[in-house]
Amino acid sequence: MSFYKSIIRPLLFKMPTETAHEIGIEALRVGLNSKFAQDLVFRRFSVESFGELERFGLKFKNPLGMAAGFDKNGTVVNSLAALGFGFVEVGTVTFNPQKGNEMPRLFRLPQDAALINRLGFNNEGTEKVVERLKKINPNCVLGLNIGKNKDVPNEEAIENYLKSFELAHPVADYIVVNVSSPNTPNLRELQKAENLKELLNALQKRNRELLTKPLLVKIAPDLSDGEIEAIVDISLNLKLAGIIATNTTIKRDNLKTTNSEKVGAGGLSGKPLREKSNEIVSKIYRYSKGKIPIVGVGGIFTAADAFEKIAAGACLIQSYTGFVYQGLTFARDVNVGLVKILQKKGFNNLDEAIGTKEKV
Repeated sequence: MSFYKSIIRPLLFKMPTETAHEIGIEALRVGLNSKFAQDLVFRRFSVESFGELERFGLKFKNPLGMAAGFDKNGTVVNSLAALGFGFVEVGTVTFNPQKGNEMPRLFRLPQDAALINRLGFNNEGTEKVVERLKKINPNCVLGLNIGKNKDVPNEEAIENYLKSFELAHPVADYIVVNVSSPNTPNLRELQKAENLKELLNALQKRNRELLTKPLLVKIAPDLSDGEIEAIVDISLNLKLAGIIATNTTIKRDNLKTTNSEKVGAGGLSGKPLREKSNEIVSKIYRYSKGKIPIVGVGGIFTAADAFEKIAAGACLIQSYTGFVYQGLTFARDVNVGLVKILQKKGFNNLDEAIGTKEKV
């Protein structure tokens, strides 16, 4: 058992979940703040075996990214890159700063290797986060995930998103529209076809005016087949760069944790989400005939989990909960293991493996 799993994780898991998260962020910020420390760790954790992966016009060192929600305010981008993540998605940020929902709002389910959160887009606001990001030189691809302020009605959502988008545009390599968090009232209503088309059309129009950057949409795992197909059609018609599948689920099926209902509302992430997100990835790949890039996220803890997402149709993958449970070597272990799986299965590169489950 690793030092993290035997010593550090048990200590962190004795603390309230959000406190442990804040300590972890601070430890990454301080411990890997210097270029010397990042170079030292990067030499240990770097993975170059993938060659250069090009996705929606950007070049990635490897396919594994840190999902939005971990580094909400963009304080540890290069620390995460030093640990072997090929890209980091900061946020979700909202135009106006938000405190988020009342604490406690982040919970562990160790028996299920899962987390439940109802954070509610707590962040320092798009402007402050962007100003911070302008001061760093990212050592990886940088994504920025934007959401809607809680006190903004859906009828005014487009303007609210546009304000964040315009601020994010100069600094982000790609921008993600989050319409799928379960923790902002009525936000998921924006996934409905007529609402989503109007929102994404407005953002793409502004995107073209500002010199186009990759624009993606992040969707929930709790959608019907018809809703997924409609989102795929909208994404193709509006020439979105990709779809991120998936956000957290509001379902609590087949959990080992017997008192999970006592936690209350919130989105579930981690191992219980893996199969459901794989299904969504497969459906997007099938409905789009492989024409739209998919970022697969949900339940990735091992290289085998990562390969499942790739085989289902993802061209990039993300994790958050897996990192919390597996520790500092997580990105390296997944990337090194994924290279070995690809070689063992006879693939010359990662691209050859994309969607192979759907092609059988």
